[in-house]
Amino acid sequence: MNMNQMSNAPMPSSGGPQSFFQVWIDALTKPSENTFSQMASSPNAKAMTAYIWVFVTSLIELFFSFLINGALVRRAFEQGGYGGSLPGGGVGIALIGAFCGGPIVAVIVTIFFAIGAALIQWIAKMFGGKGTNDQLTYTFGAIAAPVYLISTVFVLLGAIPFVGICFRILASLLGLYVLVLYIMATKGVNQFGWGQAAGSVLIPFAVVLLVCCCLGVVASAALGTAFKSFFQQFQNGLGG
Repeated sequence: MNMNQMSNAPMPSSGGPQSFFQVWIDALTKPSENTFSQMASSPNAKAMTAYIWVFVTSLIELFFSFLINGALVRRAFEQGGYGGSLPGGGVGIALIGAFCGGPIVAVIVTIFFAIGAALIQWIAKMFGGKGTNDQLTYTFGAIAAPVYLISTVFVLLGAIPFVGICFRILASLLGLYVLVLYIMATKGVNQFGWGQAAGSVLIPFAVVLLVCCCLGVVASAALGTAFKSFFQQFQNGLGG
């Protein structure tokens, strides 16, 4: 057995089963191939567990995001002198959005999380990966769930005038850290090289970005044509 195979082999787990909170802490503070390999080899490594984690924690973040954004909208209306036009001062709208819109968006977030993890694992299999969808999704959930909670704190602190921009920058850096953790988790779960791991994670991102760019170009062209037709009709109307 060569050194590369030894480094990719999962280390035996020590002690009894870990609590979900400890699993989250390990995923963020002890990132390594062995950490994610041990998570993948745990009998608790189920995709459904990760879906529950992501749904609950994203719901918490979305709840506070709706409330904060509702408060910002209310402030903007008040500054514009339209505060009286909002029912209940805008508080009711924010609460309705938080309690009704939050769960719906959290379900959508969980669905996209599930699709993304499955797609990455499918590509990893093409690269010779040895992991399963349950294992990769579980490790991704251990990363994503605490990040949603941290993002909730950033959302609350980001609402502070002037100081909030610092926390928005930290949120961007956190996103880059999550990307690195996803690549590391993919490598640890599938027991292959860094190139295969990076390709498994980045190829779906590149495809989604390319599709979004193409849709943006098509939408811009369609809007340009619509505006051009509108102005031509407007000019013809003036001329008539």
